[in-house]
Amino acid sequence: MGIRIPTLQEDNVAIRCRGCSGVIEGTPFRVNVMDVVATEVARTWAGTTTINPGPYQFHPDPACARAWMRARGYLFCRRSAVRELMRPIEIPGDEPRLGLCDGLHRDDHELVPA
Repeated sequence: MGIRIPTLQEDNVAIRCRGCSGVIEGTPFRVNVMDVVATEVARTWAGTTTINPGPYQFHPDPACARAWMRARGYLFCRRSAVRELMRPIEIPGDEPRLGLCDGLHRDDHELVPA
């Protein structure tokens, strides 16, 4: 009919970094947090967990994952690195806190603010 209808289309990017809220181009770096305690019996649906296992998506820069940990009050083990699987460490005290470690070292944890 001779009528030109240009179509402009932009993709809506929904993948955002949990640490800095920036758009993640390409494949995100995913971090999962393992269970605090492995139980013999699965939890009921009525129960609540102490931590959401994820996966959480970040930029490849470990600073983004550490910013996410810092915002939630988690501590980070200096002897570890930010990896795909992080293990929570319960820290005793009046105020229950959690530290995150990759669990690949055999010596004691050195927990510092993320």
